[in-house]
Amino acid sequence: MEKEKENPPPEKSSSFNSATKTVDVNGPPPPDSDPPAVDPKPDATENDQGRVEGDTEPPPEPELTFPQASEEIDAFLANLAAADDKSSPMEVPGCVEKFCSMVDSMIAKYDSGDSPAKLGQVAEEDSSLLEALSRLSKLTEALRDVPSAEAAASSVNRASSVVQRAMAYFEEEFRALLEDSRETRDTKSSSHSDPKTTKTSKQSSFNRNQDSDRCVLPEPETPGREEEFPVYSTEVVSSLNRIATAMVSAGYETECCQVYSVARRNAFRDALNKLGLERISIDDVQKMPWDSVEGEIATWIKVVKQCAGVLFSGEKKFCETVFSDVDASISQSLFGNLARAVVVHLLNFAEAVSLTKRSAEKLFKFLDMYEALRDVVPAIACDSDFSDDCAHELKSETTAAGFRLGEASVGIFCDLENSIRSDTGKTPVASGAVHPLTRYTMNYLKYACEYKDTLEQIFLQHQRVDGSDESESETEPAAGKPNQSDQQRQHHPPKPSKPSPFSVQLIAVMDLLDSNLESKSKLYKDPALRNIFLMNNGRYILQKIKGSGEIHEVMGDTWCRKRSSDLRQYHKNYQRETWGRVLGCLRDEGLHGPNGKFIKPALKERFKSFNAIFEEIHRTQSTWVVSDEQLQSELRVSISAVVIPAYRSFLGRFQQQLDPGRQTEKYIKLQPEDIETAIEELFDGNPTSMGRRRA
Repeated sequence: MEKEKENPPPEKSSSFNSATKTVDVNGPPPPDSDPPAVDPKPDATENDQGRVEGDTEPPPEPELTFPQASEEIDAFLANLAAADDKSSPMEVPGCVEKFCSMVDSMIAKYDSGDSPAKLGQVAEEDSSLLEALSRLSKLTEALRDVPSAEAAASSVNRASSVVQRAMAYFEEEFRALLEDSRETRDTKSSSHSDPKTTKTSKQSSFNRNQDSDRCVLPEPETPGREEEFPVYSTEVVSSLNRIATAMVSAGYETECCQVYSVARRNAFRDALNKLGLERISIDDVQKMPWDSVEGEIATWIKVVKQCAGVLFSGEKKFCETVFSDVDASISQSLFGNLARAVVVHLLNFAEAVSLTKRSAEKLFKFLDMYEALRDVVPAIACDSDFSDDCAHELKSETTAAGFRLGEASVGIFCDLENSIRSDTGKTPVASGAVHPLTRYTMNYLKYACEYKDTLEQIFLQHQRVDGSDESESETEPAAGKPNQSDQQRQHHPPKPSKPSPFSVQLIAVMDLLDSNLESKSKLYKDPALRNIFLMNNGRYILQKIKGSGEIHEVMGDTWCRKRSSDLRQYHKNYQRETWGRVLGCLRDEGLHGPNGKFIKPALKERFKSFNAIFEEIHRTQSTWVVSDEQLQSELRVSISAVVIPAYRSFLGRFQQQLDPGRQTEKYIKLQPEDIETAIEELFDGNPTSMGRRRA
């Protein structure tokens, strides 16, 4: 009995404490103890050895439940965190192995192809799994730097293996939710039921048979459709958030972010393809005909605006929601990297376009692209949603792309001077009409001045970069940034602002055009036709300027008044050159002799000369063209006002001097009404013989 006292029965304890013992309570008794007495009575009682009389084996300990195991893991973590000395080996409780097995079974249920269990279907099971994985992650993290026995290290490895298996499953589930759920929603939102048709080709969104300036983009079916990017259900987004949180918390941030980046970049590429944007290399752009490049530019501009609006804002919100329960820098980095890749792709196309061979018709597309970069992309690059490094990079790249487009635009516009100088044809335009150079130049300037503010900005930028106006840039403040105080301005009133560099260039083009037209007018041998040519071109220029507020603002009222004065002078010159000879036939001088006697042969010669000259003018100038109806009317009215009264007066004074009958018909061939009708036939470009007309 003394030996029995030396081995008292084990104390009852919790499963956590019993698991840490080194003695196996279910093992054989010590070798120096007597075997226990067996009492076959049914009403057996507990003996000194802790055995129940009448039983041959002790009752099994109750199995650990999942909540109990969770509590014991939490208790061990709390004890571990509270321990002062973490340098001595730690003994890991046996419940760790059991807990790992439980969690492994839960993962197997989710990961089994035969099981319908998936994240997001049973909220309670999802929560239990995620909480269990969080415990295992904390456990492995806590024991990573704490020495432990070999058996305990095995338990830690077991826990790490379970977490790794769970993360592998989560990674695949994360990828599937990002890709499959998006494709399902895209299919449902599409008018086509076939999932294979969800990726719209460029041919269906951009019709190359349309004008090259047009790009047909999918129109939103409802007012709110633009805000549905990306298209994921609330349930899927919630599952993505829980998986991302679990993976990041378990130390699998890299894997999680990599899956997200690949999936969302693919999604963004599909979205851009649906808008008609394709990945085109610089070499491809160089080889494409310009009309095809114009179509790509129109698409590019629309895509830039879509990215800055719907696409980027939706993507940013989605990314922040998925990673809302982890460090905010993760979502910022993911969104910034995605946006940077898209923007760099867009800027590469802009650079490719700026490197194409320059020609006049490219100016307006270059300016459209410049404005898109100026108004949209810099706002993205400076957005607080980007990290400082990302914002700086995008701003730098965007500024460089815009600079190249601006430089090309300035070069193209300045080449207009060269095209005017090189137009030195020696063949005059038939009928004194508006010269093609005049039409081309004025229409070009009219369209260019629709970009007046942009061109002024570009010219000012490149002027200062070139250092051609350093004194002005030092003394004049930039727009919206005054460099003088109000007190200084009171004592030193600002000097009248100089014309902008673009205005100076525009005026230079106009002066060069005037000089060129003046040279071309000398190609006409007939002085009257020369003045008609100058009137036609001058009137066309003036009307174009008056019809464009932007050009008129640059040229100013003084220039327009000077142009109107020039036109009046051309008109006077024409009247003198053409109708001076006609009026000379209707003078009284030379019709009377020295003694005042009327000279009848001279009168006959006057009528004869008048008829011949007038018919010649009519035959010639009816082929001339004055396309401006107002100018044509002014010319006819002025001619009628001079010629008809003079002829009527001359006819009234001297008609009776001719013998009635055949002599009168021979010399007086025209009545005032005939002259008026003939004048109305001038400048129509339709030659008419007065003789055939009267016949």
